[in-house]
Amino acid sequence: MSREQRDDWTESRRGERRAAGRAGFFPGRPPLPDMVPPLAVDIDGTLTDGAGAIDPQIFDVLQAWASPVVVATGKAFPYPVALAHFLAIERAVIAENGGVSLVGDDLVVHGDRAGAQRVADAYRDEGYDLGWGGVDLTNRWRETEVAVSRDRPVDPLRRLAEAEGLEVVDTGYAYHVKDTDISKGRALRSVAERLGYDVTDFAAIGDSKNDAHMFEEVGTSYAVANADEHALAAADHVTDASYADGFVEAAEAVIERAE
Repeated sequence: MSREQRDDWTESRRGERRAAGRAGFFPGRPPLPDMVPPLAVDIDGTLTDGAGAIDPQIFDVLQAWASPVVVATGKAFPYPVALAHFLAIERAVIAENGGVSLVGDDLVVHGDRAGAQRVADAYRDEGYDLGWGGVDLTNRWRETEVAVSRDRPVDPLRRLAEAEGLEVVDTGYAYHVKDTDISKGRALRSVAERLGYDVTDFAAIGDSKNDAHMFEEVGTSYAVANADEHALAAADHVTDASYADGFVEAAEAVIERAE
């Protein structure tokens, strides 16, 4: 199958999914409206269950969404791209807390890894390791930051990062050493423009400090109930349910506002 044939098949499949979704993916609800806002959504703690696994209930919601869905994560670039690919939704992703973004074939790297790598090297020189074992799949594909396991000492990491003019962001899943100018919110502005939207057209759903920057940019924001204090304070709304259940609750609220 050629790339063109594959793209045609994928687009046809997306249309089928969205048509089926508008016929009612939410049990007991009327059909989804054709006009919903574009959606920016985190992965960990938002599309996952409490054990960190993707919750299958999110598939139908994202596949049925009639406007662009931007998957915005602190994970390395391959993760959100793979999720979009296997969901057969448009490739619109933000990775590395805003360090990398992709819309279709338009890839933008919003920073570089050099400073964060110097911090990681200095951290190792002081006798610490990053906490991911010999095969570090967490950092293998990162281009703009370095992630350190949360069971490693953070104070020396912050000291070394500050000396480089960088920051350490605790997402609740890892410590991310990154440029202070990089954020999901700033990257979402870029993605929105490339998709033909204003960033305030978006609704966003997330759970952690790195999502709070995104919440400050969008028109409407939702923190799931398990969110950290930063996301809870920045969000316009907080769901009653946690994790993926909270995502579905927030998605339903976005739909209700669009009806």
